[in-house]
Amino acid sequence: MNLIRAAALAATALLALAGCESAPVKEATREVKSLFQGKGGEEDLAAGIREYEDGNYREAETRLQAALGAGLKAKTDQAKAHKYLAFTYCVTNREKPCRDEFRRALDADPGFDLSPAEAGHPIWGPVFRSVKGKK
Repeated sequence: MNLIRAAALAATALLALAGCESAPVKEATREVKSLFQGKGGEEDLAAGIREYEDGNYREAETRLQAALGAGLKAKTDQAKAHKYLAFTYCVTNREKPCRDEFRRALDADPGFDLSPAEAGHPIWGPVFRSVKGKK
């Protein structure tokens, strides 16, 4: 039996026992859940940014959405995830989602702004300026 299959079976067994009141079962269940859920989105955010920087836009989009779905705690991290999603949409010729993500970044963190180099980008710079001008 391979390691992934064994881990899946163990996880299934522990989740089935999750209703048990014993402390060891509850602790094991919590540990298994944390393995599958990640650490609140920060790891997905970092991975999404790396994928974006490597030009893997589809994977970047998936990881950044996962980060947001996991519940990033810091408003600046939320804005950063939306910013990189906006960049991803803009470079793949999806202007409306790009615009929407910039709006979400500003909603998450009203002080959000692009760096001078980012703001001067010919693809997303004008989109961001138009969104920020409406806020």
